[in-house]
Amino acid sequence: QVQLVESGGGSVQAGGSLRLSCAASGYTSDYYCMGWFRQAPGKEREGVATIYSDGGPTYYADSVKGRFTISQDNANNTLYLDMNNLKPEDTAMYYCAAGCDGGQTAAIKYWGRGTQVTVSS
Repeated sequence: QVQLVESGGGSVQAGGSLRLSCAASGYTSDYYCMGWFRQAPGKEREGVATIYSDGGPTYYADSVKGRFTISQDNANNTLYLDMNNLKPEDTAMYYCAAGCDGGQTAAIKYWGRGTQVTVSS
């Protein structure tokens, strides 16, 4: 019912910036929470940032606070993640998600296929 397609990933040097985009389609109005999760090699998928369209609080992982900003453009059904001052430890596959509950991975109803972010020293 919901389709999510990420874009904007790539390779950057430490300290650089990237903007990830997620184009959503389908009956997305049923999901008030959307966000970004990531998974590095050998690690479990973790919440990065989520946002509630009904005015609820945003969530950011402690490791990205002050560096990443999540936002949404409801008119274009697009979710964004602006990533600044990137660090090598940010290297991961980043997934757009719908139906979230804060940063809890288990709560997600729909996942995008992911976009790779690689940060080199």
